Amino acid sequence: MEKNSSTVKGEMVEEPLLLHNSETQKGGLRTLPFILGNAVLMNAATAALTPNMILYLMNEYHMDMTTGSNIIYIWSAVTNIAPVVGAFMADSFVGRFQTIGLGSVVTLVGMFLFWLTSVIPQARPPPCVDSNNICRSAEMFQLFFLCFSLGIVAIGAGTIKSSSLAFGSDQLKQEVYQGNARAMERYFSWYYALYALSLVVALTCLVYIQVNMGWTLGFGAPVLLMLFATVLIYLGTPFYVKLKPKSSLITGLFQVVVAAYRNRCLRLSSESADILYHRNKGSTIVRPSEKLRFLNKACIVQDPQLDLSPDGEATDPWRLCTVDQVEELKALLKVVPIWLTGVVLAINISQSSFPVLQAKTMDRHIGSSFEIPAASFGIFIVISGILWIVLYDCLILPVASKLTGKPVHFSTKQRMGFGLVLSFLSVLVVAVVEGVRRSIAIKQGHFDDPEGVIRMSAVWLLPQNCLTGFAEALNAIGQNEFYISEFPRSMSSIAASLIGLGMGVGNLLASFLMNTINDLTKREGQESWISSNINKGHYDYYYMVLAGFSLVNMLCYIVCSRAYGPCKGEEEEVMEEEDP
Repeated sequence: MEKNSSTVKGEMVEEPLLLHNSETQKGGLRTLPFILGNAVLMNAATAALTPNMILYLMNEYHMDMTTGSNIIYIWSAVTNIAPVVGAFMADSFVGRFQTIGLGSVVTLVGMFLFWLTSVIPQARPPPCVDSNNICRSAEMFQLFFLCFSLGIVAIGAGTIKSSSLAFGSDQLKQEVYQGNARAMERYFSWYYALYALSLVVALTCLVYIQVNMGWTLGFGAPVLLMLFATVLIYLGTPFYVKLKPKSSLITGLFQVVVAAYRNRCLRLSSESADILYHRNKGSTIVRPSEKLRFLNKACIVQDPQLDLSPDGEATDPWRLCTVDQVEELKALLKVVPIWLTGVVLAINISQSSFPVLQAKTMDRHIGSSFEIPAASFGIFIVISGILWIVLYDCLILPVASKLTGKPVHFSTKQRMGFGLVLSFLSVLVVAVVEGVRRSIAIKQGHFDDPEGVIRMSAVWLLPQNCLTGFAEALNAIGQNEFYISEFPRSMSSIAASLIGLGMGVGNLLASFLMNTINDLTKREGQESWISSNINKGHYDYYYMVLAGFSLVNMLCYIVCSRAYGPCKGEEEEVMEEEDP
C-alpha cells in the first residue's frame, strides 16, 4: 500500500513507502518541541548579536559610524534574503529537514568564528593609545575574518528560517491531524509567541551580559544557545516526517518568462475561444486573464502532437507552461508596486545603529542603581508590536463594532496604509527628539564628547520606539495577509517570503542612502550629518530626509492601492452593502 502523495505544483510530496508501524508513528505533536526549540534558540542567539554590534565595531574595530552601519545593513540584507534562497533549495533539492540541520551547523560555525574575534587579540586592531588618541584601523585579514563570520551566520540563520515553520506543519499533516485544524492553529500561535519571547530574551538578558560582563561572555552565550539548538534538531531525527523535495514554484515562474519570450512571435487572437491553452488536470482555470496578455503566449498549445506527451504533460516545460503558472506570475507582478512601498518602510526599520548611540548619551537609570543598556531600548518596539496585536483584536475592533452597530473590519490595504502613516510619524519624532537632545548636549558642553551623558531622560525615546512597533505590526501583518489572500494557494511559500525579501532590499537601500547623504554633506571639509560624533553630526536632518521619503511613499501607496482595485472578497462585500 502506498501513501497518498500531493501533486500540487510547488509543494512537497511524500515518497511512496510501505506503511509499517514505525512509519505511521512518525511526526505528530511530539516532534514540535525539537523544531520549536531549534527555531527559538537560533533566533535568540542571532538576535542578540545585532543590538550592540555598532558599539562593538566602533569601539573594537575603530570604525566610523558610516562604515559600521554599512556592515550591519549588508549583514541584515543577507539574513533577510537568504530565506528565499533557502526555501528554493529546500523545496527543489535538499528537503526541509536537511536544510534546517545544515543551516544549524553553519550558523554554529559562524557564531563560533565571530566569538573568536572577541577572544583572540590578533583578530581585531590593537586598542587606541589614549594619550595621543591614535587608533589603528583593522587590517585586511581582520576585516575579512569579521565579515566572513557574520556572513556565515546570516546564511545559516536564513536557511533555518526558510523551512522551520513549514517543517513543523509537515508533522501535523497525517490523517490523525487532518481533521484537527486546532492543532495546526495552536502550532502557529506557539511559534510566533515563542519567536517574540526569544527577541525579548535577546534584547534584555543577552544584551545585559554583553554590556556588564564583556564581549567574550556576551558573544559566548549565543554560541552555547546555538549549540543547544543544533543538538536539539538532530535529537528528534527518528521521529520526523521527512518529505521528498519536488520542483519549486519559483522554477515554474521562471519557466513562464522563458516560454513567453520563446513564443514571442505568436499572435494573440482577439477570440480567445479559438486558442488551445495548456491546463493542469483538474484545474478550474480554463483560460488566462486578459491582463499582461503577452504572458499568455507561454501557455498556448501550437501543435498538440508535438507540444504534449501522451499523458497530457508538456514535452518542454520551458516552452509550454500551464494556465495556472501564467496566472501565478501575473498575481506576483500585480502586487509588486504595493510591495515596493513596504520596502521604503523597511528603510526606516533598518535604522538600528543611531538609536543605540543616541540612547547611550541619555540618562537611562531606573532608580539609583540600575541602568538600562542602550541597546535594550529596542525591546519597546517588540512590546509595542505585541501590544498592538492584542489591542486590535480585543479592544479596537469590538469597540468600533459596538459604536457603529455592525461588525467592523479594516482591510489589509487599510492596515498597510496606516502602518506607513505611523512609520512616517516615527521618523519625524526621531528627528524632533534628536534636535532637542543635540541642543541640550551642546549647551551642557558635550560638543566634542560623544560619550558624555546629558541630563535628559531616555524616556523621550519611548514614543519613537512605540510608533515603530505599531507601524511594523500593522504593515507587516497586513502585508502577509494581503499576499496570502491575493495569491493562489500554491503560492503560499512565496507569499511568506516577500516580506523578508522586502526587508533585505530595504537594508541595501538604507546603506545606499546613508552613503549618499554622508558623501554629500561632508564636502569642503564640513562635518558629515552621519558623523561618529552624534553631537557634531546632524542626525535630526538625516531623519527629516527619511521623513520626506516616507511622505512621498505614502502618496505612492495611495495611488498604487487605488490602481490595484478591490482585493479578493471585497467585491462581494460591496455588492452586499449596495443591495437593499
